[in-house]
Amino acid sequence: MSTDEPDFWSFVDLAGRRLSEEFGFPHPLATRLLLTLNRASAIVTYDLESTVHRPRGHSWAGFRLLFVTWLAGPLEPGRAATLAGMSRAAVSNLTKTLIADGTLERTPGERDGRSVILSLTEHGHRAMLDVFAEQNERERQWAGVLTETEQRMLIMLLDKLIDGRTRFDVRERS
Repeated sequence: MSTDEPDFWSFVDLAGRRLSEEFGFPHPLATRLLLTLNRASAIVTYDLESTVHRPRGHSWAGFRLLFVTWLAGPLEPGRAATLAGMSRAAVSNLTKTLIADGTLERTPGERDGRSVILSLTEHGHRAMLDVFAEQNERERQWAGVLTETEQRMLIMLLDKLIDGRTRFDVRERS
C-alpha cells in the first residue's frame, strides 16, 4: 500500500475534515463516533464468525439464533427474532438450516394451529456449550485489552447511547 492511500482510520480523519471544512456539515465528532462504533462492531463480529463459527459450519446469524434459543427458549420464532435482533424472515430461513443440521427443532405451539415453538435439540445443547466456551474465551481476549473498569465504563456508555434512542425516531428490529 502506498503512503498516499488511506487506511480506514486515516480515511475517518479525512472524512471528518472534508465533511466539516469542505461541505460544512456541523457534526464531525458524531460521524467519527458512529464510524468507529460500526467498524469496531464489524471487526469483532467478523473475528468471532471466522475463528469460532465458520470452522463449525455456522454463520454469525445462525449462532445468534441458537444462542437466544439456548438461553431464553423454547421460543416462538417472532420472539427469537426480537431477541436475536433479526427479521422474522431471517429466523424462518435459518430455522430450516439449523433443523437440517440437527441443532434446532420446531414443534407445534399451543396458542393456535399455526404457532410453532423453536427449541434446541440435545445435540444443539451440547454444541452450544462447546461453541460458547470457545467464543467466551475469544471474548475474554477482546475485552482483555481494557481494564475491568474500562470495560464497565464502555458498557455504561454504550447503554447510555442506546437508551438515548428514545429522544428521536429510531428504526430498529423489534
